[in-house]
Amino acid sequence: MKSMLNPGNAQNNSTSRIQQFFDFLDRTSELTGRNVPQIVHIEELRVLPSGTFGRAVADFLDQNHLTPFSTGSRRKQLHDTIHVLTGYGSDPVGEAEVQAFLLGNKFNLFNLTIGLGLLRLIHKQLLLNQTTVANFSWERLWRAYQRGSHVRLDPDTWQPEHLWELPLHKVQAFIGIS
Repeated sequence: MKSMLNPGNAQNNSTSRIQQFFDFLDRTSELTGRNVPQIVHIEELRVLPSGTFGRAVADFLDQNHLTPFSTGSRRKQLHDTIHVLTGYGSDPVGEAEVQAFLLGNKFNLFNLTIGLGLLRLIHKQLLLNQTTVANFSWERLWRAYQRGSHVRLDPDTWQPEHLWELPLHKVQAFIGIS
């Protein structure tokens, strides 16, 4: 989510709204007892061998100039691991695919809200003929949803921190991502 911000004055407005939404998620998680200590420690993941799940997460974050979420629920903090497991990008279309995947996996109102917000952003970019969303299609979102419905993963409880040192392909096979 953090990577879909655009430069310029619009970024300040978007950044403010996105940060407000993340703050709301954290408050909601705290009120419902779902906040957890920081899960993803980028410095530890960067030293893992190439090809491991943890190193792939660190590489994804570094390549996209992102920092891991360090507050809130497991689902929020592990958002970027879903990108790595699925191969979906960090552009608006990739973010929408992640939300569709998570909705197919386990319905969550926040994923629906985020997904609808992303669709609004994609629609605006399509109207402006932005090339970043030229590869958008409803079929891609449907495939991501279907893919999520077939995996063995509960995004609210899974513990990838126990899998960091395993090869990425084994973690994907373990949870049934094809």
